[in-house]
Amino acid sequence: MEQITVKRGRGRPPKQLQKTPTGVGSTPSAPEFQKPNASNNNSVEGSPNGDIEMLESILPGMSSRRRGRPRKHPLENGSASGFDKPIGQENISGVDPKDLKKMKTERSLESPLRRSSRYTLSSPHSLSDVIRQNANADSVADDVKGSPFMNAVVKVFCVHTEPNFSLPWQRKRQFSSNSSGFIIDGRRVLTNAHSVEHHTQVKLKKRGSDTKYLATVLAIGTECDIAMLTVSDDEFWEGVSPVQFGALPTLQDAVTVVGYPIGGDTISVTSGVVSRIEVLSYVHGATELLGVQIDAAINAGNSGGPAFNDKGQCVGIAFQSLKHEDAENIGYVIPTPVITHFITDYERSGDYTGFPILGIEWQKMENPDLRIAMGMLSTQKGVRVRRVEPTAPAAKFLRSSDILLSFDAIDIANDGTVPFRRGERIGFSYLVSKKYTGEHARVKILRESEYHEFDIELSTHKRLVPAHIKGKPPSYYIIAGFVFSALSVPYLRSEYGKDYDYDAPVKLLDKLLHSMARTEDEQLVVISQVLVADINIGYEDIVNTQVLAFNGVHVKNLRHLADMVENCEDEFLRFDLEYQQVVSFTPCSTIVVLATKKSKEATPDILATHCIPSAISDDLKT
Repeated sequence: MEQITVKRGRGRPPKQLQKTPTGVGSTPSAPEFQKPNASNNNSVEGSPNGDIEMLESILPGMSSRRRGRPRKHPLENGSASGFDKPIGQENISGVDPKDLKKMKTERSLESPLRRSSRYTLSSPHSLSDVIRQNANADSVADDVKGSPFMNAVVKVFCVHTEPNFSLPWQRKRQFSSNSSGFIIDGRRVLTNAHSVEHHTQVKLKKRGSDTKYLATVLAIGTECDIAMLTVSDDEFWEGVSPVQFGALPTLQDAVTVVGYPIGGDTISVTSGVVSRIEVLSYVHGATELLGVQIDAAINAGNSGGPAFNDKGQCVGIAFQSLKHEDAENIGYVIPTPVITHFITDYERSGDYTGFPILGIEWQKMENPDLRIAMGMLSTQKGVRVRRVEPTAPAAKFLRSSDILLSFDAIDIANDGTVPFRRGERIGFSYLVSKKYTGEHARVKILRESEYHEFDIELSTHKRLVPAHIKGKPPSYYIIAGFVFSALSVPYLRSEYGKDYDYDAPVKLLDKLLHSMARTEDEQLVVISQVLVADINIGYEDIVNTQVLAFNGVHVKNLRHLADMVENCEDEFLRFDLEYQQVVSFTPCSTIVVLATKKSKEATPDILATHCIPSAISDDLKT
């Protein structure tokens, strides 16, 4: 269907749309309009009354009206009724007369812009459902405005100084950011982890205050994108009540997001409803945890702000949104089970230890022939274990092609889901994420048509290519102008930008996506670049290439390589590199050969030329 966009000047009356003449018994055509996001009032241009007119034109059978008069809506029984009809003479599809009177009063007082945003049209629902849903969301926002817990929402000012992964001996230019947070019990403040990542200074400001208080970061949960702060100044905690947490919301529950997004300096309130609850991808943490999707506007600066239910309880933390040309008003909040896990983890150990994993890759068993081939009965359900992480405790018990039947006595379906709530199912990884690092889980499997049960310890994920370095400066080692670094996602992002998953070398991306660490300390070591000098003539074009071996010994990690080079007494230094020009099914590599004595003698001059303070990072010196 063709999309039509109607544009007009601010303050000018709306243009009448050309309608197709219709005969007796015919139905007017209903063009689909591409209208602006109504949830963010700042983005709406022009007079809002024009938006109301456009909405009218897309409702078949709805008569036109003059500006300023109430709209009349057709009811399911064919009769027409509007807000101009006396209360009590007509009821709109079961709406309580008291609620209808209240809506009428509120409608007469609110601005036309606010009024136009109420009319969210959705074909599967009746008009009364839409009115009731939007009225509930508006009432929650009105309740929040004067609530005392609004004073618990703070503005977070952070100065970041990110490492320079391409030049690991220095840092990038510092920059500032603003985000949101809120006060909880124990003189603590919660915000997003990405809001204080690589922080050098964090300050907090309360609502209505002109003072910024220095804050200390207590813990950063990278996987769940939550950070915990505190303030030592007693004045900061005066006159505020901590936010209380509520239960996990249900679908269509009204929520209100409070924070300090872009577009102004004062506190902002947006309202919506819960659209979806499922295990979703956390962009910052590169993990999959329970998340809640809402239709309230979440913009830059909302990060770390609380989402309240109709009881004034926090049911989530705003942290990311979906920006796509085919999607509107899709925001995500971190739900209370994940928040509680983070807080409890910190209180148990005094630090953040992370969310554990089972350490397997699995395959769905939805195909009946596949189930028969794996020895499953028609009544049995589960998923097939594809691979087991060599560093995970599960590697001692599970094997490839085992059928995972249950986790902690909860049966797993063929699609990998488990019962969640009434009428809902969710991925079984949700059960794993509820555990804490070091806890055990009872796992039931089917192996060669025989049942086995194991008590498996759960641990955090050890990635071969880590998604974060958790605030530590990057490691490096330099010899004869060759800069060696450990591969990580921040390194790839620094080298190739945000589209690194398209632009980075295929061999490195393959290791990122599919390779598993064989030992706890294993790293992928790459030659980041070659600082040109006479000693390395002919090797200048080597960049971002993996080092496989040194003098015939497999390289385990960057520290291992540095120790071998520093202690080498052979005549030559030989580095075996990954061959990246073509895809080959036979072992092959590129070699770099340097004279040992000349290489070590040339290194100090190369460092001085490029103003590099040391040939080895501080963490590799100890």
